[in-house]
Amino acid sequence: MSGQWRLILALAASLVVAVFAVINVDPVQVDYLFGTAEWPLILIIIGSALLGGLMIGSVGMWRIYRLQQEIKQLRHKAEHHEQSSTDTPSPSTGLKRQEAGQETEQKDEPKA
Repeated sequence: MSGQWRLILALAASLVVAVFAVINVDPVQVDYLFGTAEWPLILIIIGSALLGGLMIGSVGMWRIYRLQQEIKQLRHKAEHHEQSSTDTPSPSTGLKRQEAGQETEQKDEPKA
């Protein structure tokens, strides 16, 4: 359900930006490091919104990549830990085996 609400909010925000951009079509002067130019304000607004979206999206993708790497490392550690724990019996497992062996010896002895 959360994904649907995010989509609805993203579409609503896009609609607001589009309406705002269409209303403002007058040319404006843009100053660059190497000069100036006149651009329609609609292009500046839409370009700024697209660049902002790309920046947010790239940060989100970077976080997802880092989380996937962390998951991969944790799975590898868990597999290694699981493998090492099955190779060497724990002290409690050894005690249980000894107790089980003593019980079978007691059952085999004849009662006097």
